Amino acid sequence: MTENSHAEEDYEQQAVLLFDGVCNLCSQAVLFIIPRDPEGTVHFASLQSDTGQRLLTWHGLSPDKLDTIVLIEAGKSYIKSTAALKIAQKLYRLWPLLYVFIIIPRPLRDAVYDWIARNRYRWFGKKEQCLMPTPAIRERFLN
Repeated sequence: MTENSHAEEDYEQQAVLLFDGVCNLCSQAVLFIIPRDPEGTVHFASLQSDTGQRLLTWHGLSPDKLDTIVLIEAGKSYIKSTAALKIAQKLYRLWPLLYVFIIIPRPLRDAVYDWIARNRYRWFGKKEQCLMPTPAIRERFLN
């Protein structure tokens, strides 16, 4: 087993959210999640990072597909609306109530997700570089 394989197995024990690091909407979502997950159960890596690329490959997902969020948890990967709802389920206060939308068929949920994803740069803008975490939240981001 390679050194990278050990790293991916270590990440399997955590909830890891892979996000588009240059997307303003995605970066703001990460900054929204952090204070609503006070126990720090969710960790983050950008899809563009080496870690993000390795985790995508490890889970059989295309490392070129940067138009979705990916939640990796307990050896499984979740994308699009399912990932978003599973993240909401982990948050503090009333946010877990959003998980009720899981009853909507995935193709319908993902159609809405895809519409937002297609327009995210136009509506929310794009950065020149990935989100740089502050020292206070750096431990939540994977190398």
